[in-house]
Amino acid sequence: MEEYGKILIIAMPLFLLLIIIEKIYGYYKGIDHAPLMDSVSSISSGITNSVKDVLGLSISLLSYEWLVSKLAIFSLEATILTYIIAFFIIDFYGYWTHRWAHQINFFWNKHAIHHSSEEFNLACALRQTVSSFINLFTFLLIPAAILGVPATVIAITLPIQLFLQFWYHTRYIGKIGFLEKILVTPSHHRVHHAINPEYMDKNHSQIFIFWDKWFGTFQEELPEVPAVFGITRPAETWNPFKINYQHLWILIKDAWYAESWKDKFRIWFMPTGWRPEGFDEKYPIHKIDDVFNFDKYGTENSNMLIGWSLTQMFITLIFVSYLFDNISNIGLTNIFVYGTFIFVTIYSYTDLMDKNKYSFVWEIIRFIFALGIIRYYGDWFGLNSVISIGSYLVLGYLSVSLLVNIYFITIDFKLETSENKEILNISNE
Repeated sequence: MEEYGKILIIAMPLFLLLIIIEKIYGYYKGIDHAPLMDSVSSISSGITNSVKDVLGLSISLLSYEWLVSKLAIFSLEATILTYIIAFFIIDFYGYWTHRWAHQINFFWNKHAIHHSSEEFNLACALRQTVSSFINLFTFLLIPAAILGVPATVIAITLPIQLFLQFWYHTRYIGKIGFLEKILVTPSHHRVHHAINPEYMDKNHSQIFIFWDKWFGTFQEELPEVPAVFGITRPAETWNPFKINYQHLWILIKDAWYAESWKDKFRIWFMPTGWRPEGFDEKYPIHKIDDVFNFDKYGTENSNMLIGWSLTQMFITLIFVSYLFDNISNIGLTNIFVYGTFIFVTIYSYTDLMDKNKYSFVWEIIRFIFALGIIRYYGDWFGLNSVISIGSYLVLGYLSVSLLVNIYFITIDFKLETSENKEILNISNE
C-alpha cells in the first residue's frame, strides 16, 4: 500500500506532464484532440482508481501466492530472466482479461469507463475503473506459478506493465513501421477504442500485438475508415462514479424486468450489449447508430466553468499527493476516511461539470465531512505540523468551493441557458 503510493507520487507528475505536452502539441498542430473538460474527467477517473488501489479495495479470490505454493515445479530467483518471463505471462493474462471484459456483459461494467471518452488522447488512458473490487482471473497466472516466479516479481511487474500502456493513447503518432508487427502501437489501439463496426472488439493486446494475431482478434487501422471514439451507449456525463455503474444499472433493471428466469440469469453472461428479446423497444436506451453523425457530450461550456474544473482537479491532486506521501503517518484506519473525502470531492466537482443543479448538495456534504474530520482529529491529518495554518487553508478552500458552486448553479448556468435560447430564437427567425 505505502510502496504503491510512493510509486504514484513519481508517476502522477510524469503522466500529467506528458498530457500537457500533448495538449500544447495539439495547439501547435491546430488540431486539438484533448478538450479540457474531457481531460479533467479522465484525470479525475484516474485519481479515483489510484486511491482505490492504494486503499487496497481490490481483492483476489485466488491469490497468486497460494498458486505458487501449490503448483510450483521450479523455484526461480528474482533475476532479469525471471522478470522477462513474468512480463510475457502478465501480458497473456492481460489479453484475456481485457478480451473477456469486452465480450461478457457483466465484465464490461468495469471496463466501460476506459472507453467512455469520445476523444482519444493520453488523458483517456487514465480512465480506469473504481467499480472492480474482486479479481476473478488470477488463475491466468498459473503458468507463472508453475514456473515458480516469485510473488514479489509479479507485484513489481504488474504496475510496470500497466504504466507502459499509457503512451499509445494518442492520435498524433501514426504507424511506426516494423514495430507494428510486434508491439501495440497508437494505430492498433485507436482501432481498439473505436466504435466503427469494422473495429469493434478488436486489438485487445496490451503490450505485444501478437496475442491478437494468434487468437483472431487483430484488425489493422484502415485509412478509408477514420476511427470514431467512445461507447455505443454514450455515458453523457463527466462524473466517473456515474460512468462506472451505468452499465451495471442497465443489467440490474433488465434482469428485474425480464419475465423469464432464464433471461434473468443469462443476461449477466451473454455477449456485451445483449438484452432480452423486445427490450430495445419496450425499454429503449440511447444508442449511437450512425458513428459519423452524433453530438459529442459537453462541448459547450463557459471559460469560467472550464477554469474552475481545472482548478478543482489540480487541488485534488495536491490532496491526493499528500495522502500518498504520508500513508504511514496518517494511519491505516484514517486513510479510508481520507479516501472517502477524495471520492466525495471528485463526485462533487464532476457533477458541477455536468451542470447538475443539485451538485451543491455534495459540496455541503464535503464541507461538513471535512469540518468533522478537523474537529475530531484536531487538524487535517497532521497537516498543521507541515503548515501551521493547514487546517484553516483546507476549510478556506472548501468555503470558497461551496460559494463558487452556488454561483454557477444560480447565476452562470442560468445565464448560459438564456443565451442559448436567444441564439436558438435568432436562428429560427
